[in-house]
Amino acid sequence: QVQLVESGGGLVQAGDSLRLSCAASGRTFSRYSMGWFRQAPGKEREFVATVSWDRGSTYYADSVKDRFTISRDNAKNTVYLQMNSLKPEDTAVYSCAASTRDYAVTPRRYDYWGQGTQVTVSS
Repeated sequence: QVQLVESGGGLVQAGDSLRLSCAASGRTFSRYSMGWFRQAPGKEREFVATVSWDRGSTYYADSVKDRFTISRDNAKNTVYLQMNSLKPEDTAVYSCAASTRDYAVTPRRYDYWGQGTQVTVSS
């Protein structure tokens, strides 16, 4: 079992930056690839980014590429999402998730989920 808790969300203006954190506890964090997903009201959950267990590989959705950066610190059992140049369309609840598979981009490939943190970007 892995428990995930997100933090760092908030209300910002377009063009601002935010850094989300996801703290993990339970089973060995470093054995899991980690991902970030988001869900806006009335929309399906959307893949944002993923990082492999050894931090060697990352993959991003086209909509966030070159603006968002995913990283992890296995010593701190934490994964981060640095979000720059935020846009109103980035408004959503952001959730982190753990998977035993690398490059997983669909929710069903993730085994554990956090509760999410709200990010609101005003224009």
